[in-house]
Amino acid sequence: MVTFVVLIVAIALAFDFINGFHDSANSIATIVGTRVLSPLAAVIWAAVFNFSALFFVGTAVAKSVAAGFIDLNVVDANVILGGLLGAITWNLITWWFGIPSSSSHALIGGYAGAAVAKAGFAALLWGKKWIETLSAIALSPILGALMGFLLMVLVFNLFRRVANARAEKAFRVLQLTSSALLSLAHGGNDAQKTMGIIVGLLVATQSAFANETGLLAHLHVTTLDHIPIWVELSAYTMISLGTLFGGWRIVHTMGTRITKLRPVGGFCAETGGALVILAASKLGIPVSTTHTITGAIVGVGATNRLSAVRWGLAGRIVWAWVITIPASAVMAALAYRLLAAFIPL
Repeated sequence: MVTFVVLIVAIALAFDFINGFHDSANSIATIVGTRVLSPLAAVIWAAVFNFSALFFVGTAVAKSVAAGFIDLNVVDANVILGGLLGAITWNLITWWFGIPSSSSHALIGGYAGAAVAKAGFAALLWGKKWIETLSAIALSPILGALMGFLLMVLVFNLFRRVANARAEKAFRVLQLTSSALLSLAHGGNDAQKTMGIIVGLLVATQSAFANETGLLAHLHVTTLDHIPIWVELSAYTMISLGTLFGGWRIVHTMGTRITKLRPVGGFCAETGGALVILAASKLGIPVSTTHTITGAIVGVGATNRLSAVRWGLAGRIVWAWVITIPASAVMAALAYRLLAAFIPL
């Protein structure tokens, strides 16, 4: 059991890496699309600020994922592994087709699907966290769009007497700040979901590590109230490395295909998205950074004219959002059934 749990922790960290790889577009698409930074410089910039969230963002989201969605009495190693496999599969499918779906919702959907496959719908803790998370699917892109739109209107009014060339130069610098803020928000919210999964696994299997010594003793976790520092460091490191490798297919969609952006638009989209995500992290809500920044980009584009937004593409992205939780849940349920058949616990 010890070896099996260690393997699952490694797979959870692999998911965190894929999360960063898949969602790097959230942090860098606008700054690449506006040509403020090259793709290589952008991913390095984003990775640094993904990791820096360790020092500024708490662990409220991690605790929500660990305890807010699934009855811990149902959780075992196969449930966690099945959930991770479902989420990873969906992430790789959407990455391949360049669809900016939510890694957050894929993980939550996978976790829920595996738990339901084991114990039925009674395994789900219907309540506040599910309401917040499901509501965020609709609200986060709307709030992102609203913030992006309002910031663009504010900037237009503040800089209406400034020469275009001078304003463009200023916002090329300011976009470095907004991109850093968005990367920090992304790392702070998304890395915590993996932390929650790992801690939930370790609490559920705590008896396996009760008598361990040395490094394995650090895997003996008895409560969900505290996230071990090694879990935080590991999660932030892996999501940062994933971002460093980038997800170029999705960068193209987010940075150029939804709407054309200039540095001023990139600044407003990134700042608006980051503010929404940081507020959600403070409240312990595992919001989708993908949904939020996509909404912010749409809001910025709409200030020019509604036709500046490619609504057909935006509509296809929304459908990907809607099906992410059920799709990853189905894949995770199938994975759990296979695991339970070959590795009975």
